Amino acid sequence: MKKLIASFAVVPALSAGVAHAQSSVTLYGVIDTALVYANNSGGKSLYEMNSSNVLGNRWGLRGSEDLGSGLKAVFLLENGFASNTGRFQQGGDEFGRQAYVGLSSDRAGTVTLGRQYDAVVDYVLPYIAGAQWATYLGGHPGDLDNTNNDYRSNNSIKYTSPNYSGFRFGGLYSFGGVAGQFSENQIWSLGAGYVRGPLSLGAAYVNIKNPNFSYFGNNSTSSSTGNNMTGSLVYSGYASAGSEQIFSAGGNYTLGAATVGLVYSNTQFRQLGADASLNPEGYSGSEKFHNAEVNFKYQLNPFVLLGASYDYTKGYGVNSVTYQQGDLGATYILSKRTQLYVVEIYQRASGTDSSGKAAVANINGLSASSTPNQLATLVGITHRF
Repeated sequence: MKKLIASFAVVPALSAGVAHAQSSVTLYGVIDTALVYANNSGGKSLYEMNSSNVLGNRWGLRGSEDLGSGLKAVFLLENGFASNTGRFQQGGDEFGRQAYVGLSSDRAGTVTLGRQYDAVVDYVLPYIAGAQWATYLGGHPGDLDNTNNDYRSNNSIKYTSPNYSGFRFGGLYSFGGVAGQFSENQIWSLGAGYVRGPLSLGAAYVNIKNPNFSYFGNNSTSSSTGNNMTGSLVYSGYASAGSEQIFSAGGNYTLGAATVGLVYSNTQFRQLGADASLNPEGYSGSEKFHNAEVNFKYQLNPFVLLGASYDYTKGYGVNSVTYQQGDLGATYILSKRTQLYVVEIYQRASGTDSSGKAAVANINGLSASSTPNQLATLVGITHRF
């Protein structure tokens, strides 16, 4: 950190040559759309067009300005949109995916301010099947551990280290912004990653105060008083939690054309009943979730990627629930920018979910099934620009 401060301190002393320093701005984006079939969505078969599957739809502006002495000013603005309707995603926010500005030093790392990803996204997300080939629907149930990047941190300051021979680390703090209560609605996270040869590892921890408002409800259309956690029956009944914490770790090992990955997370909704108005079931104590995933992918040839994964989720505490999910997929690479994909997802639920009722299957991104089982098939295309 001393090195970082020293690097930033050189800015006022830079010579007049800075006025001619190099700068760049890049426009980029992703468009991903699929046809989806679900055998049971609210009790009926569903045929629909869906977007943001393998990759979240986005367009963005990324820029940097060379300030000299290894120091740069950096910024990123990234909008999320639905390609099937043209609407904004992330609750209608114009730059709901990311929006930040900061300074980056070759020697000391990068500090940025704005709406940003937490450590789970930075260090563990790359290892889940849903972020590689299994699509958003192939993520963990309800994306309860944020390994599929559903949730961002507003009003955050973030540090990312340089790469030290394959090792890097970082941390984030999100200000709650509540007058007189510094820790209210705050979020903080820490993470680290290591890559050496065929081995890649990552781990992260996130601590969240009042998650219904600070984490799940930080978009422009979010409610300031109601339940913002209605997206999945996996956790919708736990909006009264006073805090949430996530620990996750993952890694993969590549041997030739094959890659095997493992991911584990533990998510805890604590102090249930802290907000009595959001606690119709009268819960108290905590609900915790173990999640374990094993995945495999094989590059059959330069054009075809095959994948398979199994995910096990166990909820325990005020309720006991189990979700088991299997994913199969194939990707055909047309070019560096365009690919076709087909993915099959099956989920089975048992026990009692967050509503206090018999658990039903609820594949991430779909309406819940009316039975313990749910099957979904996607056929789609992804294009990067």
